[in-house]
Amino acid sequence: MRIGAGIALVVVGAIIAFAVRDTSDTLNLTALGIIIMLGGIAGIWMSYRLANTRRRRTDAPLMDPEVEKQYDTSPPKKVAGELIDVTPTHLREDQNRFSK
Repeated sequence: MRIGAGIALVVVGAIIAFAVRDTSDTLNLTALGIIIMLGGIAGIWMSYRLANTRRRRTDAPLMDPEVEKQYDTSPPKKVAGELIDVTPTHLREDQNRFSK
């Protein structure tokens, strides 16, 4: 049931419950109209919940972690067992630029 069908049920139920004035010993039109309205409200709620759960699913990773490692662009920490200093040269503390 879509939202439009739920709204239509609410409208039809309101018309039956509040606008129709017919008396019957076996059928209470006010109760019938309220039941139809509740069904329409439940349909609107269900369609809203189903539509929003499809958009919120972010449980699955976007990319396989093994594949993601192949495209990692961060600089390596070690090359051939030696640490790499990736600090820009103008910010290194151990370099004395004013010596000799």
